[in-house]
Amino acid sequence: MAYTGECFCGGVKYKIEGALHRPRICHCSRCRKAFSAQGNAYAEVDPGDFSWIQGEELLTTFPADGNSGKRFCRVCGSTLCGVVDGRVHGVTLGTLNQDQGITLQAHIFVGSKPAWDTINDDVPQFEEFPPDW
Repeated sequence: MAYTGECFCGGVKYKIEGALHRPRICHCSRCRKAFSAQGNAYAEVDPGDFSWIQGEELLTTFPADGNSGKRFCRVCGSTLCGVVDGRVHGVTLGTLNQDQGITLQAHIFVGSKPAWDTINDDVPQFEEFPPDW
């Protein structure tokens, strides 16, 4: 399976030559702040399957040490991926150009979601991170 994705301004583009793993929405307070939304839709990737195809020089990482955190376009602010130990760990699902049948597997950290965040689907919910992940 192959996926492509890009930031809002189109300056940064990536491709994934492989599967997405454990697609989920995180409802924790940190994701709400980081994404200015009710949460973050995210899926893990195998680092060897991921590559930047345009605009890598436009990326910045928070925290600034670049070792682990979120990587985003410094032009438009779109968060494209998470990094762990300097390698891409996963992508934000909103930046994908296609969904190709992606099915959410979990809502995580629902124990810290605000009252106004209503979940209206049958996807399993976990108070924190699922113990078997």
